[in-house]
Amino acid sequence: MATNIQTKKQEIYKYVELSLGGGMIDVELDPEHYESALNTALTKFRQRSDNGVEESYIFLPTVIDQNDYVLPAEVMEVKQIFRRSIGSRTGGGDGGTLFEPFNLAYTNTYLLASSNMGGLATYNAFAGYQELVGRMFGSFIEFKWNRSSKKLTILQRPRAEEDLLLYCYNFRPDFELLEDYMAIQWIKDYTLAKCKYILGEAREKFATIAGPQGGTSLNGQSLKAEAQSEMEKLESDVALAVPGGVGYAFTIG
Repeated sequence: MATNIQTKKQEIYKYVELSLGGGMIDVELDPEHYESALNTALTKFRQRSDNGVEESYIFLPTVIDQNDYVLPAEVMEVKQIFRRSIGSRTGGGDGGTLFEPFNLAYTNTYLLASSNMGGLATYNAFAGYQELVGRMFGSFIEFKWNRSSKKLTILQRPRAEEDLLLYCYNFRPDFELLEDYMAIQWIKDYTLAKCKYILGEAREKFATIAGPQGGTSLNGQSLKAEAQSEMEKLESDVALAVPGGVGYAFTIG
């Protein structure tokens, strides 16, 4: 995987270099500039695109009397915590529960079938009952989430060891984004625009290079303006894009 991601990065660096005239002129950028621009592109994409994050479920084993837990770095947000040890349907007390989403899948499907239980009205009544019982018997867990330190604090003190189910949003890792056909071209173009801006910054410091024919003027200012316009357009485009996994719709007639 490490080799594959490095290959993908080198492909992007080559794309940027050639787009800036590499092979015909010397592009005054070091490898660190390309890497910095790519990191900025990945960060911007995750901040602005629904395709930069993904839903996930994580099992968290609790420790008696321990309230704080550090989650993996890719976890961006913890939305909800489910317990698996209340009202077991399978016996033993440690299986799924009526309040746990995976075990509810079959129940929900059954209740939504109008020929079986009455359709949406019955489902809505059952959902309200389910929430009420969950609150009465401790199915819902109150918590605090620190996005910077990745620390999850469970407000109730755990009095027994059990597996909690966390409903989270994760940042998609770099190697996934660099292989995603819906993301890669945007990342390439933003990396190019950022490199163009860095190049403009450098050239702007030396607006004119002295020479025997009166010197040569550099295009630093215009290069920066062009790069800034491109980055703003890309950020606007990604905000209007269809989220990953959702197809583009069309209308007939």
